[in-house]
Amino acid sequence: MTPSENPDPTAGPPKPRPTPETPSVADLAEGYAVKAGLHRSKDGNIDVLKSAGGVQGIAESVVPGLMFLVAFTITRELTLSLVAALAAAAVFTVTRLVQRRPLTQALGGIALVGISAWLANTTGKAEDFYVLGFFTNAAYITGLVLSIALRWPIAGLLFGFIRNEGLEWRKDPARVKAYRLGTWVIVAVLVLRLLVQVPLYLLGEQGLTGLATTRLIMGAPLYILGIWVAWLITKPLAPAQPLAQPGDPSQPGAQPGAPSQN
Repeated sequence: MTPSENPDPTAGPPKPRPTPETPSVADLAEGYAVKAGLHRSKDGNIDVLKSAGGVQGIAESVVPGLMFLVAFTITRELTLSLVAALAAAAVFTVTRLVQRRPLTQALGGIALVGISAWLANTTGKAEDFYVLGFFTNAAYITGLVLSIALRWPIAGLLFGFIRNEGLEWRKDPARVKAYRLGTWVIVAVLVLRLLVQVPLYLLGEQGLTGLATTRLIMGAPLYILGIWVAWLITKPLAPAQPLAQPGDPSQPGAQPGAPSQN
């Protein structure tokens, strides 16, 4: 046995290695809120603009579709219009690379634009550039409604983190009800998109301009409005102030020991 292998009698028993802690449900909820892109402002409220990706993030979601609409309206050439949309998405990705900012949103955007372009090019129908959005909206609606049915409303998981409630709101039936209502607001936004846009899609190329325009209007702007309304209606009620008692020295203007006016 070499000297390095001789145990040190003064070292004592070996210390057990710390085992990684299993994340709690609250930790998972916080992580979900962060991944969802929700941000807190300095005053503790939700930063709606930043949560929507900021000005650059909103532009990344709007400009490719706008480029497709403008190019197709002017040229009526599907291939050229798809290339314009893909080029716009690629420019935003390169911009994030230059800025050394996270690429998640930009890569997700260019992937969606790429799949949408592939669908439209495969079918030869310009309106199919927007069909993928119908399926993503339907998937979100399903997930949100399921969260309500399971009494884990998504609005509570997201806003609870921002309000430092964690998961304590689940112990209060009034807070659960409020967050369920807030989740229904977000569901209503997604359902409204489908109710307006699907009939325009079914009109074919005649409804393309209307479909593209409503997709722009009912995208980031409507999402921001829906999140803000959901935030407001789920705001916790301020605790009720106790009624002032006559002669209470803790109330402003009260005079301790003053006789009552009978």
